[in-house]
Amino acid sequence: MHLKVRPVFLCVALGSFMPIPLGAQTASPSPLSVIEWLDKPVPLAQLPRAPVQKPKKPKAIEEPAVASTGTAPQVTTQSLNAAPRNNVGLAPVAMTGMQPDLWSGSDIEALARQIANLPELELPAGNALLFTLMVAEAEAPPAGEHAQAVLTRARVEKLMKLGAVDPALALIEQAGASTSPELFDLWAALTLLVGTEDAACGALSRAIYLSQDMGLRIFCAARNGDWDTASLTYGSASALSLLPRQTLDVLDRFLNPDLFEGAAPLPAPREMDPLTFRLFETIGEPLPTGPLPRTYAVADLRDIAGWKSQLEAAERLTRAGALPDNRLLGLYTDRKAAASGGIWDRVRAVQRFDTALGTGSADAVAKTLPDAWREMRQNALEVSFASAFHQRLAEISLTGAAAQIQARIGLLSPDYETVALGLNDMGLLGDDTALLRAVAQGYLDTASFGTAPTTSLQRAIYDAFTDPQPNAEWIQMSRDQRLGEALIEALGALHDGARGDSLALRQALGTLRSLGLEDMARRAALQILLLDRST
Repeated sequence: MHLKVRPVFLCVALGSFMPIPLGAQTASPSPLSVIEWLDKPVPLAQLPRAPVQKPKKPKAIEEPAVASTGTAPQVTTQSLNAAPRNNVGLAPVAMTGMQPDLWSGSDIEALARQIANLPELELPAGNALLFTLMVAEAEAPPAGEHAQAVLTRARVEKLMKLGAVDPALALIEQAGASTSPELFDLWAALTLLVGTEDAACGALSRAIYLSQDMGLRIFCAARNGDWDTASLTYGSASALSLLPRQTLDVLDRFLNPDLFEGAAPLPAPREMDPLTFRLFETIGEPLPTGPLPRTYAVADLRDIAGWKSQLEAAERLTRAGALPDNRLLGLYTDRKAAASGGIWDRVRAVQRFDTALGTGSADAVAKTLPDAWREMRQNALEVSFASAFHQRLAEISLTGAAAQIQARIGLLSPDYETVALGLNDMGLLGDDTALLRAVAQGYLDTASFGTAPTTSLQRAIYDAFTDPQPNAEWIQMSRDQRLGEALIEALGALHDGARGDSLALRQALGTLRSLGLEDMARRAALQILLLDRST
C-alpha cells in the first residue's frame, strides 16, 4: 500500500517544480506590488525627515588614578572555599542585651564541656537566663566551621535537655545542619521528636554521606519508599552487628509488620534515643514518656496523646521554662477533671480558682486561692502560676491568709517592683517582708528594714545588694569577649547558692548585678527567699 502511494506524492512534488509553458503563463503581479506604497511612490518633499542632530562634543579622556605613594596597599586574602561567618541565634541583641561576641574569646571545646556539665537549675530565674544564653544571637567562633559546629551542638543539646525542642530545632537549622555532617544526626533526632523527619530523610537521600548512623539510613530509606535499599541495609547491619540488638528488633518489625502480626510487644529499651522512640510509635507500641528524659515529653503535647499525658508533659516542661505559662493554664482549663487524686486534684483546684476570678468576688477568690496555691507549691509551679494569674488577682482586695498568698504571687511575678511599692503592711509576710520589699526595689540598707538578716542566705543576699563583691575572674572574662562563659559560671554558683552555699550566692548575685543583669539578680533573690529550693 505504501509503495503505491509514494509515486503519487513524488509526482505531485515534482509537478510543482516543472516549468510552465510560455503560452500558459499569465501576467502575475510583481511580488513587491502587494505593498501599495511601492507602486505609488510618495513625492520626495512629502517624505518625513529625520531630526537634525547636533554634533556631540568629544568626551574628555579618563585617565587612571595616579597613586600618591609608592607603598603597596594592604591586601586581605580569603580562601575561595571559606564560607562567610554568620551569626547563629534566635534572639537578637535588641532583645537579649548581649553583644554577639559573648563566646568569641572562649576556648570552644572547653566551653562546650562547661555547658554540658552545668547542673539542672531549680530556680526559674536561672533557667530563664540559661535559655536566653542558648538562643542569643552570637558570632561564629574565629576558629572556623568546626568550632561553630561544636558550639552549636553544645547549645542545642542543652536546649534539648531543658525540653525546648522547637527552639533547638530552629537553632540547628539556622546553623546549616541539613548540609553539615557534624550536625546532621542531631538535627535528624530533633525532627524525629517533632514528627518532621521527612525533611531530614529527604536531605539524606540526596547526600548519604551526611550520616553514618545505619539505623537512620534504614529508616529514611523506608520513609522515602525505597524498601529494597532499606531491607538490604538492614540485612548488612544485622549480619555485621552494626546496631544494638534492640534497635535491630524494632527495625525488623518496622520493615516487616506482616511477619509479627499478633506477636508480643517488645520490651522497652534500657537506653532511649529519638529514632528508637519513633520506631516504637510507628509499629504501634508507643512508650510512656514519664520515665524518659524531659526531651521526650514534647511528644505528649500532640493532640493524639491523652489529656492526662498532655498535662503531665506540660508540667514537666513548664518547670524547666521550656513552655509558656499560658499553655499550661490552657490545658488546666481545657475540660472537666475525669477523676480525683493526683493531677486531677490540681486541675480541679486551678479551675475553681479561675472561675472565682471570673466572678470578681473577693470571698470566692479567698476560698479557692489557698487550695490552688498549695497544689502549685507542691509541684514547683509557683512562678508559672504567678505569671499567669497575677494581673487578674491584683484587681481584687483580699485580707488575711489570702492577702499573704496574693503578696507572694505578686513578688514572684514580672511586676514584682510595683507590688513591692504597694506593700505597706511590713508584717504581712513575716520577718522577711522588709527584706523582700527592699530586694524587689533593688535598694537595701540597714534603715530600710530595721533588723539585720538572721540566716546565712539572707545575709548573702543583703551583702550582694549593699556591697556587691563580684567574682573578679568572671568580670575579666566578660571583658575578654567571654561573657557567655562568665554567665555559665555565675549560673553554676547561683545553683549552689540556692542550695545553701552563701558565699557562692553572694558572688553570683554580685556578678550578675555588676554585668548589668539587675532584673535577673532581683528575681533570683526573691525566688530564693520565697521558694523552697534548698534540697
